[in-house]
Amino acid sequence: MDLLWTYSVFMKKKLTSRTVKPLTPEDKPYEVVDTDIKGFLLRVQPSGAKTYSLSYRNSDGMRQRYKIGDAGSLTPQQARDIAEKEAARVASGIDIQAERKKYRASAEDRKFQTLRGFIEHKYEPWVLEHRKSGKETVKRIERNFGVFYNKPLMDINAWVIEKWQSERLKAGIGKVTVHRDVSALKAALSKAAEWELIPSHPLAKVKPLKLNRTGKVRYLSGSEEKQLRKTLQARDIKIKSERDSANKWRDVRGYELLPDLLNCHYADHHTPIVLLAINTGLRRGELFDLKWEDINFRTKILTVEGETAKSGDTRHIPLNPEALGILKKWKVQNKKQARVFYGKKGTRLDNIKTAWRGMISDAKIKNFRFHDLRHTFASKLVMKGVPLNTVRELLGHSDLKTTLRYAHLAPDHKADAVLLLNS
Repeated sequence: MDLLWTYSVFMKKKLTSRTVKPLTPEDKPYEVVDTDIKGFLLRVQPSGAKTYSLSYRNSDGMRQRYKIGDAGSLTPQQARDIAEKEAARVASGIDIQAERKKYRASAEDRKFQTLRGFIEHKYEPWVLEHRKSGKETVKRIERNFGVFYNKPLMDINAWVIEKWQSERLKAGIGKVTVHRDVSALKAALSKAAEWELIPSHPLAKVKPLKLNRTGKVRYLSGSEEKQLRKTLQARDIKIKSERDSANKWRDVRGYELLPDLLNCHYADHHTPIVLLAINTGLRRGELFDLKWEDINFRTKILTVEGETAKSGDTRHIPLNPEALGILKKWKVQNKKQARVFYGKKGTRLDNIKTAWRGMISDAKIKNFRFHDLRHTFASKLVMKGVPLNTVRELLGHSDLKTTLRYAHLAPDHKADAVLLLNS
């Protein structure tokens, strides 16, 4: 008798929801062998635990058992899909159980086996060096998938992530956010497979969520833009006034004076950043990366270098009179700095979230992100009749589909198209 059956009672049935659900524990463990997929079985313990496995013979003729997963974590159909895939690999000559043991063999390898070990020891150093958004990517994975950090990489499968995905959507998290979170994890595990830390990509079968690529574009209305500009102006006046008062106080007491702001056009970098975003459509990161050498005041052209652009392509943006004036006035205040906008000691700006929230709140503008300034730039162009492909080039979109979200703003573009039928 086959070694598989020497220690348990077994029966044969096709393992489906209809046949698995009624199975109840007995005094001794027993197994139900699938009638369709060779070696696919379900073991039922006296405790009630049910485990799917695949039994097979390796090239030496030795019987091996490969654990697929617990019935509490996998549906019968999901277990069948895995069994079918692994059975195909066995048929191609792969000893799947030996392969699994290989990836769990040494103490050195073990620290990379869990998601935590892989991210911290392998992926994080790589992504920080090779991806501009590496820091945010690592934070995104840790923030959303920390619950899986102690799981072996091999156990983070399509079912686990699709279940997580469904729970997030039920909790009211937007599809776009969930899609980005899953994409970040998939990209990480793709590297794990590429570096042969795992035999295959465990999330390859996770289908992307269907997203509304057009969506609703949020941009500043005329009155909102007017109010934001008034708020920026009031903010500058207030900061300058407070600096002047502080210096008078310090002068009386013999303290060193802070740099005078009364003769400066802008109190700090926030107003020029916001106004430049409205007039150029630059992303926040592109503004933070901007250097004075990227501005040609003679030709009135701003260049976004490919290495700092999201698309990786260099693009050139003509500067309108307001944008050019903003940069000229700001340069007078910052002649010694290489960066147009900078943080402490001339380093790259990290964020302006706190100041931005204050500005939007003071301007009484609802549901508006900094990125929506980019939408404002694009929307104003389209409403003025600028061709969508020109808008695409200015925004640096690699695909016109992304720019099409603004198409509905074009004046009578649909009506004009339909009228062509009668011409």
